[in-house]
Amino acid sequence: MQHIDSVETFRKKRNEALAFIRSVTDLRPNYMLILGTGLGQLADEMDVDVEIPYNEIPHFPVSTVESHAGKLLFGKLGGKDVVAMQGRFHYYEGYTMQQIAFPVRVLKANGADTLFVSNACGGMNPNYKRGDIMLICDHINMLGDNPLIGPNDDELGPRFPDMSDPYTERLREIAQTVALEEAIAMHQGVYVSLSGPMLETKSEYRFLRLIGADVVGMSTVPEVISAVHMGMDVLGISVITDECFPDALEPVNMEDILNAAAMAEPKMTKVIIRVLEKL
Repeated sequence: MQHIDSVETFRKKRNEALAFIRSVTDLRPNYMLILGTGLGQLADEMDVDVEIPYNEIPHFPVSTVESHAGKLLFGKLGGKDVVAMQGRFHYYEGYTMQQIAFPVRVLKANGADTLFVSNACGGMNPNYKRGDIMLICDHINMLGDNPLIGPNDDELGPRFPDMSDPYTERLREIAQTVALEEAIAMHQGVYVSLSGPMLETKSEYRFLRLIGADVVGMSTVPEVISAVHMGMDVLGISVITDECFPDALEPVNMEDILNAAAMAEPKMTKVIIRVLEKL
């Protein structure tokens, strides 16, 4: 059984992390970005004021995946004050759901009220191809766990948060308008999250399509659940790095995934920057 902090212990850890961040920067950005596997380059578009390595922040987990830089960046993007997580945490790394959600909790306390989340994923919808991007309209949690298990902190949000619109409709409409204006092909679909770290079998891909998923990944859902619990608005974009069609399944390696992410990243970056400009 994983260790779950009491409300008092969680608040103490959050407040210590928050105090450290505030000792380094006075910035209180409204907008938070989580940059997924191979998607750290959005940081290059940022006008970065302050950079804080995760390992300096009390109680912050540390990214163990090679493609994740592991830094918190404060600065400007699309004319707005933003804080970006360059690298995230995954269940397969051995972190608890509480630990995965911790940065979102801390940065909400620092003033963030909107979360932009990105990920690399496998495309199961036959209309999707490698290098495409997808606006997440909904998700399916198949991690077998979630960050709200344990005592509820009523100061953060309700015991039973509503998840009927986790990916804010208003933000999705803005993103779709931007994609049209920029002539960027962007699908809209359902993201399913599994624990990983192995990729799925042919039969698993068939099952995931059957239950209504368009893409599959190993992240995003814990952070989104935590954000929705705290009343944050959420926009999610997936970058399709491999094609997961059971009858034509090819082995994939990390290098191919990162190459596909690099191919799709400019489209995702453009959409996120233009959405920020319109807010």
